[in-house]
Amino acid sequence: MNKQDLMAQVRDTSGLSKEQAERAVESVFELITEALRRGEEVRIVGFGSFFVGTRAASPGQKTRTGERIDLPPTKQPKFRAAGKTLNEAVG
Repeated sequence: MNKQDLMAQVRDTSGLSKEQAERAVESVFELITEALRRGEEVRIVGFGSFFVGTRAASPGQKTRTGERIDLPPTKQPKFRAAGKTLNEAVG
């Protein structure tokens, strides 16, 4: 399922217009993104949590030259399924 499919299913199941469904889905994504940008965790009870994880610095290698480099620590968005219903549905 892609974003357009999700918007169409929200429209079909909620009775919203196409524009309203698109706005609703976009709003959810924007709100989650903004919360993560602020370093906050987004918990959706029965579903899971979105949070920012930190990947430690590590050694790396330039592909073209083979030169060894040190990769800095980075922040990454992550998702952890936390709902029994969700885990059972996919498990």
